[in-house]
Amino acid sequence: MYYIIVFVLLLVAELFYFKVADRFNIIDKPNERSSHSLITLRGGGIIFYFGALTYFATNDWEYPWFIFGLTLITAISFMDDVCSASRRLRVLFHFAAMAMMFYEWGLFSLPWWTIVVALILCTAIINAYNFMDGINGITGGYSLVVLIALAYINVAIVPFVEPDLIYAVMAAVLVFNFFNFRKQAICFAGDVGSVSIAFIILFLIGRLIIATENFSYIVLLAVYGTDTVLTVIHRLMLHENISLPHRKHLYQLMANELKIPHVIVSSIYMAVQATVTLGFLIWRPYGYAYLLVVLLLLSGVYVWFMRRYYTLHKATY
Repeated sequence: MYYIIVFVLLLVAELFYFKVADRFNIIDKPNERSSHSLITLRGGGIIFYFGALTYFATNDWEYPWFIFGLTLITAISFMDDVCSASRRLRVLFHFAAMAMMFYEWGLFSLPWWTIVVALILCTAIINAYNFMDGINGITGGYSLVVLIALAYINVAIVPFVEPDLIYAVMAAVLVFNFFNFRKQAICFAGDVGSVSIAFIILFLIGRLIIATENFSYIVLLAVYGTDTVLTVIHRLMLHENISLPHRKHLYQLMANELKIPHVIVSSIYMAVQATVTLGFLIWRPYGYAYLLVVLLLLSGVYVWFMRRYYTLHKATY
C-alpha cells in the first residue's frame, strides 16, 4: 500500500508539473541536432528528485547529505532547463553536490587521491548520462534496468542501502516512463531529469562499491559508458569540439539515420544492459575479467556499427 500511495502521489506531482511547464513555457523546441520533430514539455524528469525526496521525508530523514547534494544538482539543472545557467555556476553546484555525496559515502576519511579520482569519475558519469538522453524512453528505460539490478543485489547478494530508497526512485521512473516511453512523448526528462537520476544511481552504485570493495559493479553502466567514451574518442579523431551538441552517438544513428523507432532503440539498450548485468550476476566471482570482456565486446560492436553506418550520417551533414 505504501508503494501504491507513493506512485499515485508522484503521478499527481508529475501532472501538476506539466501544468507549471505549460504555464511558464518550459518546452523543448526541435533543432538540427534534435531527434524529435515536435515541441514537447521539458523537465519531466524532475519527478526523479521528488521520488528520492519522498523516501527522505518518510524514512526518518535518512541520507541527508546525499539529499542536500541531490537538491543542489537538481536546482541548477532545472535552472539550466529554464534559462541556461552559466557553465561556472553549473560546475560550482555540481562540485558542491558531489562533495556532499562523498561525505555521505565517508570518502573524506580516505586518502586525498581517492576523492580526486571519485570526482573525475562521477563528473564523467553524470555528463555521460546527460549526453545519452536524446530519444524517447532511453533515460527512463535504461535507469529502470539499472535500478532493478541494484534492488536485486541489495536484497539477494549484499545489503548496501535502505531498499525503500531504490523502490521510491523506481516508482518515479515508472511515472516518467508512462509519459516518455512512447512514440510521441508527452514530456522529456531535461537536464534536471538526466542529471538527477545519474546522481541518484551514482550514489547507489558508489555505496555498493564501497560496501563490497569491488569496482567491477561499474558494469551496471557498461552500455552507456561504452557508447559515451567511444563517441568522445570518435569526435576527437574528427577534431570536433566535444562540448558542442552533436548526433554521433550510436543510438542517434539508429534513430536518425536508420529510422528505427525511438522506443525500439531504447528497448535494445535496455535489453543489452539487462543481458550484461545478468551475465555479471552469474559470473560474479570473475567480475573484473567479465567486465573487461564485456567492454571489449561492446567496443567491437560499436566500431563495427560505425564502420558500416557512419557514412549515412556524413551524407546527411
